[in-house]
Amino acid sequence: MVSLWEHWRRGLGVRHRGPRFDTGAGTSYNVQLTKRHPTVSLTEQGADSGSMRVNLFWRMRTSDLGQKRRRGSLRHPLEMLKPQQVQAHTQGVVNVDLDLACLYELEDGSKGVCQPLGGFYGDLHGPPYVKLTGDDRFGSPSGETLYVNLDHKDAIKRLLFFVYIYDNTPAFDRTSAVVTLVPSNGPQIEIALDEAAPQARSCAVLLMEKSKDELIVHREVRYVYGFQAELDRLYGWGLQWGRGYKTSSL
Repeated sequence: MVSLWEHWRRGLGVRHRGPRFDTGAGTSYNVQLTKRHPTVSLTEQGADSGSMRVNLFWRMRTSDLGQKRRRGSLRHPLEMLKPQQVQAHTQGVVNVDLDLACLYELEDGSKGVCQPLGGFYGDLHGPPYVKLTGDDRFGSPSGETLYVNLDHKDAIKRLLFFVYIYDNTPAFDRTSAVVTLVPSNGPQIEIALDEAAPQARSCAVLLMEKSKDELIVHREVRYVYGFQAELDRLYGWGLQWGRGYKTSSL
């Protein structure tokens, strides 16, 4: 004879077999793509239309600040009593300039890139239906943002969102960065760049592409030691690359 407790425990186990995705604490509208759960269907989430915002935000790792504090506390013990601050990028903290960019391929065969280098800011209402709003060189709270017009998703074959370092300063091991997709409907989708890659210069973060009748987002988080040309080679884009320079932000 099975007790009421056993019935309840088994029922609870059926109802809580584990989430399909890792969700942010305190909200059911935040999906975190991880190694364990690397893929989400925007179509199933009802998030494959309207304007989608893709945001990059970074800040200095707290561990680096903590090490600096411990060294300083030997000379100034009262410094240990002050609350620890996590600062966004400034020249006084660390020379970091992370850029958000996107390689695109459309159904008509056209290919290209949206990035601050060279001033390739794109177009939201015409091809490639991707628009970079500007270049954040100071790690402001708003970070860097790309917009994707998913009302024209039928014209888009695939989009590769990536982050790269403009100067020669190692940054991926000094910063904590997150790329967030904010669709007009459905949950926000977060991808953390939290793996150790101190010498990497670029990181392919996520790939958005069609699979039959669905728009799928894949977590990549693939660090490379080269720049755009290396990412192009890995993902078979086939573009010609030359040395680029930043222009003024829009």
